[in-house]
Amino acid sequence: MEKFEGCINLHLTFFRQRTAAALQNNFVMKVLFYILPILAGVAMTVQSGINSQLRAAIQHPIMAAFISFVGGTLALAVLVFFTRGSLPNNSVYGAIDWYKFTGGFLGVFVVTVTLLSVQEIGAANMFVLIVAGQLITAVLMDHFGLLGLKVNPISVQKAIGIFLLVAGAYLVNKK
Repeated sequence: MEKFEGCINLHLTFFRQRTAAALQNNFVMKVLFYILPILAGVAMTVQSGINSQLRAAIQHPIMAAFISFVGGTLALAVLVFFTRGSLPNNSVYGAIDWYKFTGGFLGVFVVTVTLLSVQEIGAANMFVLIVAGQLITAVLMDHFGLLGLKVNPISVQKAIGIFLLVAGAYLVNKK
């Protein structure tokens, strides 16, 4: 009987350790999903400054955007090369709706707009307007469940947050 209880205690200890590790890992992942977007915001701001300097150096905003995307394409090529999973078959791509391939075009628009406007209105003014546009669009997409997102209706709290953000964008840009 002692061996049986010892075996159960060993299994319970192992289960508790695994559960604690999983919970800790889950917490770390949740925190990471909040930190990464902040770091993406930092990267976007630094990227706009770097791209602005490139634009000034070569005196051509479209070529500066092109060079930026070539660098990004090379970085993605390296990531694809070292990715462990297999790539989708060519038949998969033919079954995808056309608009799902437009993300890169939107990226070109964003990078080109930042290149054109950051030197004119400054990084803070530009990004507060970008963030206002992002939040308004995101709340509408969530509210209506656009592009396959889970429906998450606009609440009074969200509406107040949007109003405050738009008011903040106005105050940041007010001369």
